[in-house]
Amino acid sequence: MRFAYADPPYYRCGARYYGRPEWDDQATHLELVAQLVEEYPDGWALSTRSVDLRWLLPACPDDVLVAAWTKPFSGSARRGVRIYRVWEPVIYRTVRRNTSVGVRTRDALVENPTRAVGFIGAKPQRFNRWIADLLGYVDGDTLDDLYPGTGGMGHELDQLTIL
Repeated sequence: MRFAYADPPYYRCGARYYGRPEWDDQATHLELVAQLVEEYPDGWALSTRSVDLRWLLPACPDDVLVAAWTKPFSGSARRGVRIYRVWEPVIYRTVRRNTSVGVRTRDALVENPTRAVGFIGAKPQRFNRWIADLLGYVDGDTLDDLYPGTGGMGHELDQLTIL
């Protein structure tokens, strides 16, 4: 099986955090969804923001699911913010949804964010394993990390042994 994980600059965060203004356009994200659907029929996962689900989900096939990464110590006391966003959705699709192949997992992960110096949006190692488990990844499969950032997904796959 061939899977993909995409963690692009989030909508309206591209120019501000990464110097990539093209990610501030919804069309760029919708093109990414179309690419995932076309190039990865076995499965894929896409990290995004909860506020963007309303326009991203209609572009996805009917069989996608949404998982939640909850960050227990996320959020800060900022002036003008009443409700802290402490979770991030992962839209995912896998042909191994209802099979005995792959590790059993939950559709929610509670894990604090990584404090990687100089890289906003870095995911913790446990998150990378969780993505592989959601997709049903097993030895012999491939999982393409389309936006490798810190290289955490590749490192996790190097360490991963499925029994």
